Amino acid sequence: MNYESFGFRFKGDHQKKIVGIHSIGWEEVTSPSYDWDGLKRSEIGKCVFQYTLSGQGMIQVGEKEYSLTAGQAFLVQIPSNHRYFFPSNGDRWEFIHITLYGNEAQKTIDYINKNIGYIITFSPESEPIKLLLNIFEAAVDKKITDAYQASAFGYSFLMELNRFIQNIGSPAEQWPESISKAVLFAQKHYNKPIGLDDMVEASGLSKYHFTRLFHGTISMTPLKYLTKIRMDKAIELLRQSNLPIEEIADQVGYSNGNYFSKVFHKKLGMSPGQFRQSKYTVPVNHIVID
Repeated sequence: MNYESFGFRFKGDHQKKIVGIHSIGWEEVTSPSYDWDGLKRSEIGKCVFQYTLSGQGMIQVGEKEYSLTAGQAFLVQIPSNHRYFFPSNGDRWEFIHITLYGNEAQKTIDYINKNIGYIITFSPESEPIKLLLNIFEAAVDKKITDAYQASAFGYSFLMELNRFIQNIGSPAEQWPESISKAVLFAQKHYNKPIGLDDMVEASGLSKYHFTRLFHGTISMTPLKYLTKIRMDKAIELLRQSNLPIEEIADQVGYSNGNYFSKVFHKKLGMSPGQFRQSKYTVPVNHIVID
């Protein structure tokens, strides 16, 4: 798995007034040298959202210390009295993070800290996490090329956070870490020729245990879930680009355009070409697969 981080330094005063992206990354740490003190950093006026994918990390806010496991995110501002770090007795900590700045970012994070807290649990299928993965994918694909795109992504992420916390009173959905790891693996690598065995390996479970636990958690089989991700991405590309069908097939993990078309037709009842021709009249952005 490739771990990458991206920093953005665009000009544009609107970013400070609204929101800008300072950095985004997907990382794994294994050393106690990973240690960030919120009162000793040079970045001023920044807001950090960091979501644990697997393993374990720690954060101290004031006098309270919290363990961070899969599915948990922390939200903090810089500067503030916090410290997040890799514990000396830890094995590994894998996470995805985004650092924002601007008035709207500070207001949103300040509201969440005061009214919800510093630690929030998200399922990998929650809208903020899915959007965060999309932003990371855009960074990898070099699609964040100016301040306006960065602001649009950053503001969308803040709005999804706001939407999510409106329902924070309901019980948090805590997925088993093994299932979260498999889902996030699929979301990151759907564009490659991965299959059930790869998802099983990412989970760390036996195939039998994994398939039973996956279906019990998500109410669909692992392969149907992977197909759903690929079809959602294909729909997005058919709607928003003029790429040839063969190229779209390749970008969503199918080496054979004819096979991709068969799968697409089976799920949506029309070919990719027919869907593209009717894209302005068919109100479909995502699909539900039975």
